[in-house]
Amino acid sequence: MREGNLQAPTRHPLDWKNPDFLDEGKALAELERVFDICHGCRRCVSLCQSFPTLFDLVDATDDGEVHGIAKEAYWKVVDQCYLCDLCYMTKCPYTPPHPWNLDFPHLMLRAKAIKFSKGEVSAKERFLASTDTHGQFAGIPIVVDVVNALNRTTGMRKLMDSQLGVHPQAWMPSLATERFRWGRAMNNTAFVCVNGERTPGKVAIFSTCYVNYDEPGIGADLIKLLDHNEIPYEIVEKEQCCGMPRLELGDLGSVEQAWKANMPVLARYAKEGWAIVSAIPSCTLMFKQELPLMFPEDADTQAVKEAMFDPFEYFISRHKDGLLKTDFKAALGKVSYHIPCHGRVQNIGKKTEEMFKLIGQTVEVKLNTVERCSGHAGTYGVKTATHPVAMKIGKPVFKAMARDEPDVISSDCALAGHHIAQGMALAGTPAKALQHPLSLVRMAYGLE
Repeated sequence: MREGNLQAPTRHPLDWKNPDFLDEGKALAELERVFDICHGCRRCVSLCQSFPTLFDLVDATDDGEVHGIAKEAYWKVVDQCYLCDLCYMTKCPYTPPHPWNLDFPHLMLRAKAIKFSKGEVSAKERFLASTDTHGQFAGIPIVVDVVNALNRTTGMRKLMDSQLGVHPQAWMPSLATERFRWGRAMNNTAFVCVNGERTPGKVAIFSTCYVNYDEPGIGADLIKLLDHNEIPYEIVEKEQCCGMPRLELGDLGSVEQAWKANMPVLARYAKEGWAIVSAIPSCTLMFKQELPLMFPEDADTQAVKEAMFDPFEYFISRHKDGLLKTDFKAALGKVSYHIPCHGRVQNIGKKTEEMFKLIGQTVEVKLNTVERCSGHAGTYGVKTATHPVAMKIGKPVFKAMARDEPDVISSDCALAGHHIAQGMALAGTPAKALQHPLSLVRMAYGLE
């Protein structure tokens, strides 16, 4: 049954410019084919709500088969997919090169694109995905304080529920009083190439919307680690949202506009030999996987793909080059660390975990690694309709992260970290502290 699929999963380019891509009839036929395969396997039932939704629909038919599901009900499955990619990368035995050629996430993306093209994505959903728009208040004196204070009030949360579809109990990030990209210049440390060096010795930082508008401290800690290791860096000259929130809506036109804005800037860094580092896994994955699959013939996009690094992928590579300082001074104690979905599907291994273990060779680190979806998944975790489902999906993670009463919890995905902290608190096992892994490494170095 699995003949031809003993290799690692491979990904075909996304044929989104083909007129058939938005042909609803052909898409529904492919959905039926894939749903029938999934029904016969059911290996992914525990990953997200798409699969239980599908299997419940199948089980409710007269003969327990996919052909008995009304086609309009297919959209219930599509709406529960948040493109985490775990089914493709870690579970499905029928991905290419298997002849059944099953790519569940990109089929869901196709269906979402059809839904978007039909005008069936609400204005409130489009607004929630417009990170550069609602981030514009960040850093404005007085205004940012007023916005943050209002967003914490019961009245405003009820209004956001009714007008924007944001669940009143969902955690939401605060806007930063100063943006990460403001007031930061290039590090002038001289760049020296070392013989045998496998990683670029200089870093271009792609800030990301979240770090720029909401938690600039994550970016500041990345800079401190680069400074400590004498690695020259530069904040990329200009940037827009990577496009991941729009991708999740099926708004591929807006993804293309972001690509047109970002790619010429990032390609210059790639061609000049910079490592491009992004501290948000979803943004890193966008440049490593989704954009290269959308624009497979574009040389700049492929160059950026090769130059793009997760922060700990980069630091561990520097360590293997013998160029990372290991003068750790401060113990981290008991750390519960969560590997987010968009970190797992980059196929880079457990690089953050490797860093914690490296620190543990010098100072005390008792590590508990949790490798399962937290359920947050961007806007999915805050929407009124799906926040309760996101909390349900995350329950096993909340429980696992609380094991042995950790001193600190951490996730490469800042949004997942806050979601987990909220879930642990609701379960009666609140986290003592929440820190991003970059912040924990900065603390281990003894840096202020």
